[in-house]
Amino acid sequence: MDSLNALVVIANFVVVPGLAYGSQLALGALGVTMVYSVLRFSNFAHGELMSFGAMVTVLLTWWLQAQNIGLSVLPTALIALPIAMVVTVLLALATDKLVFSYYRQKRSESVTYLIVSVGVMFTIGGLIRFIIGPADRVFTDGQRFLLKARAFKKMTGLNEGLAIKTTQGVTIIVAVIVVALIFWFLNKTKTGKSMRAYSDNEDLALLSGINPERVVMITWIITGALAALAGTLYGLDKSYKPFTYLSLLLPIFASAIVGGVGNPVGAIIGGYVIAFSELFITFAYKKVATYMLPAAWAPEGLVQLLSTDYKIAVSFVILLVVLLIRPTGLFAGKTI
Repeated sequence: MDSLNALVVIANFVVVPGLAYGSQLALGALGVTMVYSVLRFSNFAHGELMSFGAMVTVLLTWWLQAQNIGLSVLPTALIALPIAMVVTVLLALATDKLVFSYYRQKRSESVTYLIVSVGVMFTIGGLIRFIIGPADRVFTDGQRFLLKARAFKKMTGLNEGLAIKTTQGVTIIVAVIVVALIFWFLNKTKTGKSMRAYSDNEDLALLSGINPERVVMITWIITGALAALAGTLYGLDKSYKPFTYLSLLLPIFASAIVGGVGNPVGAIIGGYVIAFSELFITFAYKKVATYMLPAAWAPEGLVQLLSTDYKIAVSFVILLVVLLIRPTGLFAGKTI
């Protein structure tokens, strides 16, 4: 019984949050990977693009709530999300038209794109703070839990309860559906195959009659939609605060690089690797050890490898190790 209680503690504080957080990182990393594999540069503005999409969802959600429009059990943000995705796609296309297309025509080096994307990042970030401000915004409504700890205890007879938030369940389900659609699109449709061909060999793709501008447009459409989706799901699960998305950029890039830069499968798996690494290393194992060890050996401290304040450092260390040992990532990607 004690071992089951210990497993429930880990499931409640590591496994379930890890699946939700990993899904959010995977969607963000997939957007970064799409830009890198097709347009061949690291888009440092992706975090702010996620923040912009989440901001639009927040504003629309507030309007819908004021009109008493909702989904009862599910968050109202799910109604606003499709519109936010469209608005974010329009911003991504406008950014490419006004900024990135100029450097693409001049065939600039990747480092130039990277520097320009930093400028775009600060511009979008400033726009977001001007519109909604820097404060923490909560826009979650509907039923808070799919499974409550008290109900789980009553159902199982265990001392520890397992709670699953509605936002966590929504995040995981939506991520699975979206990832499946992306892979279907890339592997089964003519447009998806042309994007893959353009990514593998740009010159050969051009000789084959593939329209590069159309490939670029589709890439930004997918990237903008993924950014709005990932940003909104992250904001629903935690809360929306613009500055958070700037710091979220490191684990997203770490996810993309760990999985293999330019590899969509690697980006998704990398998201879960980073998420679970952060949670396992910063989790306090005191309660687990109390259940698993004899009473005389019960620890007094938190039994924590790292404080949660250093969670972001885990992503950095993993990123550094991968770059030093295997620059192509866990899967065969493109070396940075």
